[in-house]
Amino acid sequence: MEKELQLYDLDLFSLGERANEIRTQKYGKKTYFNINRHINPSNICKDVCKFCAFSAHRKNPNPYTLSIEECVNIAKNAYSKGAKEVHIVSAHNPHVGYDYYMNIVKEIKKELPDIHIKAFTAAEVNFLSSLSGKSYEEVLDDMIEAGVDSMPGGGAEIFDEGVRAKICKGKVSSENWLKIHELWHKRGKKSNATMLFGHIENRAHRIDHMLRIKRLQDKTGGFNAFIPLVYQRKNNYLNVDKFLTGVEILKTIAISRILLENVPHIKAYWVTTTLNLSLVAQNYGADDIDGTIEKESINSAAGAASANGLKLDELIHLIKDSGFIPVERDSLYNEIKVYK
Repeated sequence: MEKELQLYDLDLFSLGERANEIRTQKYGKKTYFNINRHINPSNICKDVCKFCAFSAHRKNPNPYTLSIEECVNIAKNAYSKGAKEVHIVSAHNPHVGYDYYMNIVKEIKKELPDIHIKAFTAAEVNFLSSLSGKSYEEVLDDMIEAGVDSMPGGGAEIFDEGVRAKICKGKVSSENWLKIHELWHKRGKKSNATMLFGHIENRAHRIDHMLRIKRLQDKTGGFNAFIPLVYQRKNNYLNVDKFLTGVEILKTIAISRILLENVPHIKAYWVTTTLNLSLVAQNYGADDIDGTIEKESINSAAGAASANGLKLDELIHLIKDSGFIPVERDSLYNEIKVYK
């Protein structure tokens, strides 16, 4: 790992040049996005992750749980506005029952058979397994039967267990996060992988995290995208004083592109990276910026400027203005429309 860690010692422009060469070989000047809608069914959570500002606690004393009908109506409204995907991630609410989660997907799929449902992180799968007494395999099979098309990459945080013990004790272990995605891939399904950085982890932890993703991808080929998520510091209990510099964020994105050549896409998720830096990151190995989102609750609760998403024409204009070609994609990166 020492060799990979030394990549951080390179200057930003040398790193960017190497990462951009890989990116350009794969995708030229294309920058991918999708038209999507996030749905967060509940913020009541049995876990207490110190970095989280979304779940209901003393710093967010507004608990809620949407009804299944409300979730369906949100999806229908988004679909009527052109959304091709709903992205469903919830807190781990132990009071609503296993069927609540599965029925959200079933009812949306029943009403909108064409929409892609990306739902339930590995952390949620672990929670649902514990809640129901079912194995991971059984939970994943139930998800597929309900209508889940792909899995998001959340819950990975940082794989180092020492760090996890401090920031998300009791949440899915790194070993089980990777196991759940491997089982999902074995079912012929795709997923993403995230990495939360900029809190109490160090560079070696990030490299270790990327290399574990790389090894699983070598084995299964099931990851569509790697998504480095920048830690948001408001309204949580980590009390991190120093925020990452733009240089450190861009270096981390560039290194992820260099190390993860076997993962097709690197996403500079504008929600956590900021819109401007996500556009800059397109020159440092990233080829995706996520999507319109419409409404976002998890990161905006911690200070991200993402609560109301982005307008499609604004997103297209910003990508073009940055010197790239906007490409609307579906959830599996099939190209829908190229905006030249």
